[in-house]
Amino acid sequence: MPRHKSTATLDEVHWGALKTLLPYLLEFRRAVVLAVLCLIGAKLAGVTLPFILKHIVDDLDSAGDTAQAVALPLGLLLAYGVVRFSNTLFGELRDTIFGRVTERAQRRVGLEVFQHLHTLDLDFHLNRRTGGLSRDIERGNSGIGFLMRFMVFNIVPTLVEITLVAGLLWWNYSGVFALVVLAAVIAYIGFSVVATEWRTRFVRALNQAESQASNRAVDSLLNYETVKYFANEPHESGHYDRDLAVWEQARRSNRLSLFGLNSGQALIIAGAMCTAMVLAATGVARGQMSIGDFVLVNAFMMQIFMPLNFLGFVYREMKGALANIEKMFSLLAVKPAIADISNARTLQVNGGRIDFEDVQFGYRDNRRILKGISFSALPRQKVAIVGASGAGKSTLSKLLFRFYEASVGSIRIDGQDIRQVTLESLRRNIGVVPQEAVLFNQSIKENVRYGRVDADDEAVMEAIRHAHLSEFVQQLPQGADTLVGERGLKLSGGEKQRVAIARALLKKPPIMIFDEATSSLDSRSERSIVASLQEIAREQTTLVIAHRLSTIVDADKILVMEQGRIVEQGSHRQLLALEGHYAALWRIQQQERGTETKAADAPLS
Repeated sequence: MPRHKSTATLDEVHWGALKTLLPYLLEFRRAVVLAVLCLIGAKLAGVTLPFILKHIVDDLDSAGDTAQAVALPLGLLLAYGVVRFSNTLFGELRDTIFGRVTERAQRRVGLEVFQHLHTLDLDFHLNRRTGGLSRDIERGNSGIGFLMRFMVFNIVPTLVEITLVAGLLWWNYSGVFALVVLAAVIAYIGFSVVATEWRTRFVRALNQAESQASNRAVDSLLNYETVKYFANEPHESGHYDRDLAVWEQARRSNRLSLFGLNSGQALIIAGAMCTAMVLAATGVARGQMSIGDFVLVNAFMMQIFMPLNFLGFVYREMKGALANIEKMFSLLAVKPAIADISNARTLQVNGGRIDFEDVQFGYRDNRRILKGISFSALPRQKVAIVGASGAGKSTLSKLLFRFYEASVGSIRIDGQDIRQVTLESLRRNIGVVPQEAVLFNQSIKENVRYGRVDADDEAVMEAIRHAHLSEFVQQLPQGADTLVGERGLKLSGGEKQRVAIARALLKKPPIMIFDEATSSLDSRSERSIVASLQEIAREQTTLVIAHRLSTIVDADKILVMEQGRIVEQGSHRQLLALEGHYAALWRIQQQERGTETKAADAPLS
């Protein structure tokens, strides 16, 4: 059967990530242009500050008495304050304006990933790890915010600022200053690139360790009851501690690699600053430069290396962000095994006839589950499917719902091949009550309403009555507004099953599938719900996968499956008369029920 494919290399994923962000920049063109103008204003103010500072120092140095020393640079001091404030103000305005673009990008990409995950087939979700997946998405979304803010408005502007400052130093003083700056910048960037590439593997190892630890924690907490049943808290803690130990080591390696990177960058900056200051001090000593020029060179060097140091941080964090969003964007590269064809039509259900024609299927290529299944369910018929565990009963419902695709043969609804229709229209017309009901951590009412999200309260309560859930709901202090807990853990198995039945009844689809829907119910509830289902079945085509034969004696047709094949079919009476598999299974279950009844009636000793 088809498998999920994602052949994108790491670089392709990175470029894909950057290209994916471009449309969000173009969507807010005006905001981006305004933010760029604020950026230019901030950079111009930043380059102007050292010159003002130079003139202030020179004026103070040349002033005679104290009164003149205060009066001469007063205007320059005010100008210095205005320019410095403008530098900060323009920077804040840039970040504020561009913040909307960043947040919208995070929202859009997050939604795109969420929607894409819902398009992926059941096989993908059976193999995923919820904790690690959620961490990947969370880190990826944060990485997008970082990339949008810093890559666009820090890397290129910083390089422009460095070039501008180097040119001004060359023009006003000597080419030696410019060469010191350029040599330091080239050495800094080269070292940062090489060292950052080296330490990216430590970032990935840390992310993997975090995901593994998160997987363990979420998996253990979701299976809280199972842990308690076997008193395995120390076992779970031991596993989690081993995962945390791996995380601790990865964190240590990451921190030490960061120490090496920061130390190398600091050494390059300190060497360049020291060289420039020595050159400037020598110029002052020789009378070629004033004290103001010395201050200006110092200010320019700080102005270069502060953003350069920040550029190293940005590049380092950008690589980390790309490593963080790598998995999130690789999710978008996963192609669902089940998808609509290019010219898929909307399913039109007239009566609800179902036809399986020589259907063969296996979850793995080397193991077939279904071996040539053919049968028909006429409109408004109730067709029951029985057989031993592993015979392929539930697989039939998964194929009809297109959780999986038949390897051979076809499945038709009212003559339409389900592979030729849209998944949305197919699933809208089929209601399913699974063997194991999983509920949202919301109220009973909202869990039932999920069957038809636009249903009013009256329709919801009607579905609750049909599912024989009213008596239970009335006993609760908050009634139908009672929260069911994560995965419905506050309810018993039978109560969860009845909520699932009510949800499917509210949907009112033309085709219903009950996959051992009464397996968690007691005998009294089972009889009540079976009676309700008999009523409903008159209006819908119904497939009932059953273990208890007593629940399907009224079925129009019963299919008996054995090792992936239909070995018998007919009504209850016809199959009993055959004296075959069904009749043998019926006798066994009747004997079991008789034994249970005698045991219940026996007096206590």
